[in-house]
Amino acid sequence: MKIAFATQDKERVDAHFGWAKSIVVYEVSPEGHHFIESFDFGDKLEEDGDEDKLAPKLEAIKDVAILYVAAIGGSGAARVVAMKIHPIKVPQPESIAEILDKLQVVLNGTPPPWLRKALAKDNERSFDFEDDEVTP
Repeated sequence: MKIAFATQDKERVDAHFGWAKSIVVYEVSPEGHHFIESFDFGDKLEEDGDEDKLAPKLEAIKDVAILYVAAIGGSGAARVVAMKIHPIKVPQPESIAEILDKLQVVLNGTPPPWLRKALAKDNERSFDFEDDEVTP
């Protein structure tokens, strides 16, 4: 399952989604976790009502199941949820490594319903109807 983190320093969840300098993505499973990729964004990050600044961030997280943020605006949250991504607000800066370790422990136990739903996103299959044979 892919997890994304809004961050200013690539070490902690410490950024508002719309203003994040970076979004880092990790793969996490009951067996462990590893870094996948980092997306870095330009300088125009301040709150300005510019919804276009969300587009590259939304593209960066399109295939993740969970997004950790320090904060997220209503519009951003609605767009993230519409992508079937579960946003989680972290009330104070928290180490990405610690979050990944905690998540791994939960995955080894009985994950809560919201996490099972997020896991299911990874297992969704896409169907290619072009290959289906139609028998009259």
